[in-house]
This record gives sequence, C-alpha cells and structure tokens, in this order.
Amino acid sequence: MKIAVVGTGYVGLVTGTCLAETGNRVTCVDIDKNKVDMLKNGQIPIYEPGLEAMFERNVNQNRLSFTTSLAEGIKDAEVIFLALPTPPGENGSADLKYILKVAHDLGPLLDKYVVIVDKSTVPVGTAVKVSDAIAVNCSVDFDVVSNPEFLREGVAVDDFMKPDRVVVGTKSERAQKIMSKLFSPLVRQGNPILFMDEASAELTKYAANSFLATKITFMNEIANLCEQLGADVDAVRRGIGTDTRIGKRFLFAGIGYGGSCFPKDVQALEKSSSDADYDFKILKSVMEVNQLQKTKLIPEIVKHFKGDLSGKTIAVWGLAFKPYTDDIREAPALENIKMLLDLGAKVKAYDPEAMTNVKAMMGDQMTYCKDEYESTIDADALLIMTEWPEFRTPDFDKLSEEMNGQVIFDGRNLFDIEDMKDKAFKYVSIGRVKIND
Repeated sequence: MKIAVVGTGYVGLVTGTCLAETGNRVTCVDIDKNKVDMLKNGQIPIYEPGLEAMFERNVNQNRLSFTTSLAEGIKDAEVIFLALPTPPGENGSADLKYILKVAHDLGPLLDKYVVIVDKSTVPVGTAVKVSDAIAVNCSVDFDVVSNPEFLREGVAVDDFMKPDRVVVGTKSERAQKIMSKLFSPLVRQGNPILFMDEASAELTKYAANSFLATKITFMNEIANLCEQLGADVDAVRRGIGTDTRIGKRFLFAGIGYGGSCFPKDVQALEKSSSDADYDFKILKSVMEVNQLQKTKLIPEIVKHFKGDLSGKTIAVWGLAFKPYTDDIREAPALENIKMLLDLGAKVKAYDPEAMTNVKAMMGDQMTYCKDEYESTIDADALLIMTEWPEFRTPDFDKLSEEMNGQVIFDGRNLFDIEDMKDKAFKYVSIGRVKIND
C-alpha cells in the first residue's frame, strides 16, 4: 500500500518506519526542512532501540522516503496518518492547532478516496473536527479514522510490530477493510484489531494511560505509607502483584512518572471530564500525588546535610524520564536538579543518552560526565533518578573510594535492601527502611 505519514516526531517516525518494514511504500512529511534533510541523510533525531537498523534497511530498499511537501507526500496515498503534536494548553486541554491546520491543507489536495488516520493522542470529538476541516475545501469522499498509538518509549518498535491489540475507531465499512489490510501483518498471531466508534477509540487511549498512571501513583502512595508503618513496599508489591486481577506490571515504587504521554494525557482527560461537567476526582489526586512524589527525596537530602547544601557536590545518575530513551520531557531528574542548584549544591550528572538534550535546556549550570563513575569523584552524595540497567550493579568499593560522602539516595529502588546492609553506605530509597542511617 502507499502510505503517507504527516509528522516525523517520535510517533510518526516509528509508525512510518514500521509500516515500511511490512512492505508498504511510506512517505513521511514534515515542515521542518532541517529534520527532513537529516532523515534523508540517514540521521535519526531520536534514540529508540531497534529503530536505526530498520530505518536504514527500508530507506535503502526505497520503501521509506521524506519530504517537506504535503502535496508530494500524499500523492497516490491510500492512507494518510496524522502524527502531529498535541501539546497541553494552559488549561490542560490538548492543543489541536497542528492537526487542524494540516486537515485544512489536505482538503484541496485530495483527488480520490482516502482514509485519514488520527494517530496522535486526541480528545473525544477530534475525528469530527478533522473531518469538518477537510470537508471545507474537499470535493472527494474520505473517511477520518481514530487509531491511537500505544508505543512505550524504549520498546516502541516491538510494540508496533507485535501489538497487544490495534484499536481502530470508524463506522465506515470501507475504511475498516483498508485498515484491516494494513494492520493484518502485525496481528498474525491472533491479537485483535478492535473496531469501535471514533469517540470510543479516542477515549481508549486516554483511559489506558490514565489507568496506568493511577496504578503507578497508587503504589507510590503505598510506598509512602510503608515508610510510616515500617513495612517494605517490595514485599507488598510481590504480595499484590501475584494476584492475577492486579498483575505485576506498573507496581514499582519510585519518584513518579514523567515523559511525553502520562502527564499530558492524565491532564487532558481531566480537562475533558471537566468540560463535560464531570468531576474526575481520582485523576486530580493522581496529578497532585505525582507532582509531590517527583521531589520526595529532596527533604531527605536536606536533612542529611543538616539543612545546608552550600558547596556540596551531588552526583546524579539518570536524566531521562525512563531508561532506553533520550526523552527528558517531565523527567523527575530535572526538577530535582533545579532544586539542588537552588539550594546551593553543585551537580555532576551522567545519563547514557539524555545529556545532550539536558545540556540544550540547562547549559553549564551543571557538569556532564563521561560515565557514572566520573560523576561520583569527590561527590558528597549520589542521587539515582533513572533505572538504567548499567546502574544496577555498580562497583561499590570504587564508589566508596571516590566519594567524599557515603550516602546514596535511590529514587528507583535499584538495590536490594539486604545487600545494602553489608555496604559502607547510608542508603535511602522509596517505601523501604533506611540502611545504615
């Protein structure tokens, strides 16, 4: 099939590359000439495991191409994906200006029936708005379909190629047949393509992310209670995670969620609820608790240094909001670092992928190190913000020799409590007893 993908951000680039991998001819469109030139030269602007090899293979086989021209990109396309940003507005609502602008531009360019797919995360009613915007200057038949993405950064390629399910919102039988044909190579093992109305598909994405955010936040509340009662959140997690009604995933306590999806999707769903005169109390609590959780360890650090961090050097491991990505959007590390700097501390940080993005934002306010051990030289404390695998089994003897202070504040509970009892470090984590306090 001939496919167009408008927008080459995270979702658009993964979508376009993966659809090319299944044999389609895909043209990706973006107004950013510099980005398009980068892609034409084989440079990928995001870090995502497995994407680069797939990208190179499909470019070399002429199944994947790039352009700044919308007219050129959609020429002869049977399906046009809209993978455009929907940033939160000041009131929390999703800003649809980029999607609606492209929709207006598409109208006069269409010369035959085509399926236009909302791939972006959008509020209920967007499919109707997109359809209306296209219809203003369009003289041919078309269908607008909602097809929300469920891609986890760090495993997005696997998520796309082997989806748990594909959600498609459309009442059109013609569009259903085309979408079934397009996605059939991805569900050969029997995972479903779930057809539903457009509004339900749009709400499904927000509901899924908000539920997962709620699950994370509930576990963080349990962790905070564990600290008050002397219980161990890891034991509680195992105790409830083996219940098949609950499941084991998204039960790890820590310093809250971040990234490009959970924060804005929870906020957008709460705003949509408010607009519909429904008071979604749980979501309000989720947002409040998560914001507080992000900097939960700062008071512990201040207490350890008896209220004075002036001149203290804090090593920070991890800047991205999660491992296997360079995404720093809503990353808890950034808020912690800013607070530490405001308190007079010096920060030396290391992240395997995200340091370039952080430096573009924060400049020389902190020191960027070549590896995790360089960051701990002469550090008075270590603060762990992201659960990169390489941080899980450090050389504690080396850390002990290099650091001025023997204290670790672990926002991701990387280390086993029993093991830490034998180490020389004071160890403060989330929802567990303090070691060597």
